[in-house]
Amino acid sequence: MLPKCAVKIATWNVNGIRKRSSEVISWIDREEPDMVCLQETKATADQVPEPLAKIAGYHCHWHGEKGGYSGVALLLHERRFAGAPRFVHPPFDLESRIVVAEVGSLVLASMYVPNGGKDFPAKMQFLNELAAWTAELAASGRHLVLCGDFNVARAPIDVHPSLRKDMIGQSAPERALIEQLLSHDLVDVGRHCDPANDRLFTWWAPWRNLRQRNIGWRLDYVAAHRALVDETAHCAAYRDVGTSDHAPVIAHLRDEPRAA
Repeated sequence: MLPKCAVKIATWNVNGIRKRSSEVISWIDREEPDMVCLQETKATADQVPEPLAKIAGYHCHWHGEKGGYSGVALLLHERRFAGAPRFVHPPFDLESRIVVAEVGSLVLASMYVPNGGKDFPAKMQFLNELAAWTAELAASGRHLVLCGDFNVARAPIDVHPSLRKDMIGQSAPERALIEQLLSHDLVDVGRHCDPANDRLFTWWAPWRNLRQRNIGWRLDYVAAHRALVDETAHCAAYRDVGTSDHAPVIAHLRDEPRAA
């Protein structure tokens, strides 16, 4: 049973918010997360359909470029975050790929890492700068919650055996950078809660019924400061939700960091 004080955090690569706005509204209404992170919205703030653009009860920040294919959003529930948060973008944010809210010692982020298929060096630069940023936050005593589509399967267990190969998204250099950023006091909450599950996937190619057969990759993560993760933590992916090629992931964390 989850503790009543747990913070509920949800992340979802929606693959086009204008196409799936009604799905997202229904999902938010049903789950009522304290923190909602969306990726690949493919829309500017003024292109997000109502009533989702200013959904009741949430502080919302939509971050996208006209004609862009990325875009992210961060929604914080007013019941948990009463004061209007300050939304910012780190210096390495290009193509509208990360939005951050700073609330006391908490740093809350929704992020969409480049795929790397068209520009692998740009992906590696983004991951390098992301790892350096997480190091700076850890050194300053901040508590980061980093959610989204990392576009890297962290380890072989995070890819269906039939799809494992040396390729972008599974390469050793990418995985090394994921481990580097996690080394800065972060916990991969999904794998922490389900360490041995070799069918824990969040993305499936949209052909050959791969989603129905659960032949996929784990690309979507909630990475949280270790002080927010204890024995009550819970995290799950929901393969049966929505029509995006990604599944939403929902985690429950401590509402306050543990004392060091």
